Amino acid sequence: MGQLIDGQWVTDEQAGSISKSGEWTRTPSVLRGGLEPEDVTPGRYHLYAAWNCPWAHRVLLTRALLGLQEVLPVSLVAPKRTEDGWVFDPENGYIDQLTERRALHEVYAAGQADYTGRVTVPLLVDTKTGALISNESADLVRMLPPAFAHLAERPRDLYPAELAKDIDAWNALIHTKLNNGVYQAGFAESQPAYDAAVSSVFETLDTIEAALENKPYLTGDDLTEADIRLFPTLARFDVAYYSAFKCMRRRIQDYPNLWPFARRFYALPGIAETVKFDIYRKGYFSQSPKRNPLGIIPIAPDIDWSI
Repeated sequence: MGQLIDGQWVTDEQAGSISKSGEWTRTPSVLRGGLEPEDVTPGRYHLYAAWNCPWAHRVLLTRALLGLQEVLPVSLVAPKRTEDGWVFDPENGYIDQLTERRALHEVYAAGQADYTGRVTVPLLVDTKTGALISNESADLVRMLPPAFAHLAERPRDLYPAELAKDIDAWNALIHTKLNNGVYQAGFAESQPAYDAAVSSVFETLDTIEAALENKPYLTGDDLTEADIRLFPTLARFDVAYYSAFKCMRRRIQDYPNLWPFARRFYALPGIAETVKFDIYRKGYFSQSPKRNPLGIIPIAPDIDWSI
């Protein structure tokens, strides 16, 4: 792993921190810019993402749901980080479509010469000015629908005012207890930290399961950004988090309401193309001194996502 300090790449250990009690905490994003609809034209903004990153997946889902594939181009980094962090791999189809740079930290440094912080995906870049707009997935999911509404093939409001309070509550719970919770379980370095994280993950899944008892989406009949935050974790759960992160109390397939929700979301236009189960499996079981020292990748479970 590594980061930029005043625009210079330095290597370090990890993208989070471990407390004295063995608890893992994620490092926050630092680019928090916005978009104005009048500035949004086809191709002006460029998205950097990775198939394996659940945070980038949120934005790829939003892009697909809105039908922005033709107006918001994307460059994908290779689904495995090196000492240079996220890198491109042209031989295997992972190319920087804008400048053909070899590593994402070069894109960051070109957009902000004194940038200090983690080099993460997603990243939105303004091709007209060269500026880095945002590397915070939550902000991008919130800003894309209104900013790109006039260009969207399927415009939709993913944060309607009348549901804002409910969406905010779900977002906070899902982000803290589930999206991050599985990593807190997987990266825990003490039994108490692991036990607490896993208990929190499944308490949250049980809460969501109950909420989906009589409605298709978390806040009712229409999909919102709360559902977008939920889906990347569900897509990775049975194929990776269940075993790689030791979240083994239940599978998503075992939930009568969550499993149909996941498959219903997967069946929406453009969504299946953003889901890469084999990449998840290989990524989460990649060689790791602590989690998988031999680097043995298990055979994938047989899961039918069709409805």
